[in-house]
Amino acid sequence: MRLRHVSGVDGARRVALVGKGITFDTGGISIKPAAGMEQMTSDMGGAAAVIATVILAAQLGLPVDVTATVPMAENMPSHTAQRPGDVLTQYPGAGKGGITVEVINTDAEGRLILADAMVRACEDEPDYLIDTATLTGAQMVALGTRTPGVMGTGDFRDRVAELSRSVGENGWAMPFPEELRADLDSRVADLANVSPNRWGGMLTAGVYLKEFVADGVQWAHIDVAGPAFHTGGPFGYITKGGTGVPVRTMLAVLRDIAQRG
Repeated sequence: MRLRHVSGVDGARRVALVGKGITFDTGGISIKPAAGMEQMTSDMGGAAAVIATVILAAQLGLPVDVTATVPMAENMPSHTAQRPGDVLTQYPGAGKGGITVEVINTDAEGRLILADAMVRACEDEPDYLIDTATLTGAQMVALGTRTPGVMGTGDFRDRVAELSRSVGENGWAMPFPEELRADLDSRVADLANVSPNRWGGMLTAGVYLKEFVADGVQWAHIDVAGPAFHTGGPFGYITKGGTGVPVRTMLAVLRDIAQRG
């Protein structure tokens, strides 16, 4: 699905938003444990956030052009489901498209649909690209349930994280260690969809997505696996259920781009 806010302003900056829209995630053939699986209705939190952000940009009349690309699917075991060992080709569009991927774990499906959508988004030649997703359990291991991990191109990553903290969503800049890329090497494809190691899983997912960002695009990836959905007692303006994170962050970034370029 694609949504667009066209500002009508000459020379307006172009911002692409991409949000993971897995409407329910069982893990597929690599099925998740039963405990807590009912919460996987929240795996479309990234998609909901980017849709809301585009609508807000339009309602507020922000002088930036914003396009949301929202990949949607359901990850279920069935006779048509992808299997561990399958090799697929990511969306063969402009930039970094057409990369082959060996599926090692079908529960790492979010990065597959995000990569397709990011390549499609880059065909529009945006100045900035922000993707967000309830992507990795490793985000919660590293940062807890209230702190999104922000990765991407250095200056823009830091800018997004700082703005996130300024609006109370607490984004934290994270690195891309060079050695993690080798963990995604595959014997039969350009990439594997997961690393054989358990270390740095949030960062490795970001390194995977980095392969699909067109040259020259300022990019930020926001992992909200914990912050997008709250199961405990209320705090601040957050109650149980979907939190809306990172809508405030993305809206703050759009406003900042509109003001400062």
